[in-house]
Amino acid sequence: MRIIIIEDELPALEKLKRYLEKFPEDIEVIAESRSVEDSVKAISKVDDYDLIFMDIQLLDGLSFEIFDQVKIARPVIFTTAYDEYALDAFKVNSIDYLLKPITYTDLSRALKKYHNLKDQFNPVQFSNSIKELKNSGYKDRFIVKKGNHLHSIRTEDIAAFYADGRTIYLVDSLQKKYIIDYRLEQVIETVDPSSFYKINRGCIVNINHIRDVVIYSSSRLKVKLSVNVDKDLIVSRDKVQEFKKWYSGS
Repeated sequence: MRIIIIEDELPALEKLKRYLEKFPEDIEVIAESRSVEDSVKAISKVDDYDLIFMDIQLLDGLSFEIFDQVKIARPVIFTTAYDEYALDAFKVNSIDYLLKPITYTDLSRALKKYHNLKDQFNPVQFSNSIKELKNSGYKDRFIVKKGNHLHSIRTEDIAAFYADGRTIYLVDSLQKKYIIDYRLEQVIETVDPSSFYKINRGCIVNINHIRDVVIYSSSRLKVKLSVNVDKDLIVSRDKVQEFKKWYSGS
């Protein structure tokens, strides 16, 4: 069995490969990638493969973007640390998913399902399932707590998410700040990537609340929002080109 692994976390990648080596059947990992861009290139170059293991959150975005750029003709087993998506959609057309941390038992069950259902795989239905997932999977509201009260904040009204130490804040369009029980890695995996971008390790911004973008230095950018978040919003040097593409809508 020839397998492609798409996983941005090296420890998770190595763990998955170790587990695959324990199976009695002949399994060959023919390609590995950590980003959407590299995954598109890898899949485009390989015709003869049987299965893809695909992490949802990659270095440069969500793996769903891969399906917009290259045809996936074989079953996919998704992996994710979070179950915020409409994961039931993965069960359609021999699609499966594994929640991290993945165990050997989890992997065994997924591969058994693959062998039982691989002949029923329908690329067209699979593509439609992915489109449905993309359209329905993003959060449209976040529940926040203020004293003894719960408030529902529409995602479109959120200007930014940012970290202060281990605390994660949500800032809305009225400049109200709330503590949320999420990590930034969870947030970016559950919001629409066309609207939200993680500009650095500690901040996610909403494109609809960006007031200005200025050159901060020869290789970095500074984002100014319509509200004040009490910190400089600097685009990481390694994200500048990607941010420009996102900000331009290309």
